Formats: sequence, C-alpha cells, structure tokens
Amino acid sequence: MTIRGILCAIPLVFTGWILTLITVSLLTDEAPAQVVLFPSASFMQSLSDDIAILGSNGWSVTLAAPRSGFAASLYRTGARIVLPAGLPGCLPLPR
Repeated sequence: MTIRGILCAIPLVFTGWILTLITVSLLTDEAPAQVVLFPSASFMQSLSDDIAILGSNGWSVTLAAPRSGFAASLYRTGARIVLPAGLPGCLPLPR
C-alpha cells in the first residue's frame, strides 16, 4: 500500500469507526452512559430531570439516565452526535 492509499484510508476508517459507535449507541442499551459531542445551549436546557451530567468540557458532555432507548431520546432532544461511554470494549476487564 502506498502513502497515498494510507492517507485515503485513514479518514474512511475513522468515519466507519464513528458510524459503528453511533449504531451501537442507538441499537443497544449496553453503555452505562452516553457522550454527546458538540452540545448546543438549547440542548442542555432541554434535558429532563432524570438525566445525570457526569462530566463536560467545551466540546462534549457525558450523560447517564436509567431508561432504555436513551441515545434515541437524546437525538430527539436535539443532540448532534451521541456515542456510547463506559463500555469495556472487546476485551474483558481483569478482575
């Protein structure tokens, strides 16, 4: 593979990875929390009372709520990008 091929593949791999994470957050409730990227002020004001804000910075906020379909409800509230947070990944955590 040439350098040009690698440079073309990097954005495709990154986009595929983000789309996979978005799909996981929408189709499963396995993640204990969700990360909302680029939250607007109106989105933050429209959050319901049962949602806990676990952390935030200038470009993301981590939220948790005890309900199913949480990621979909965040999209309905006005979130731009919702990713799962707190999943251990493919490998099991050591005890």
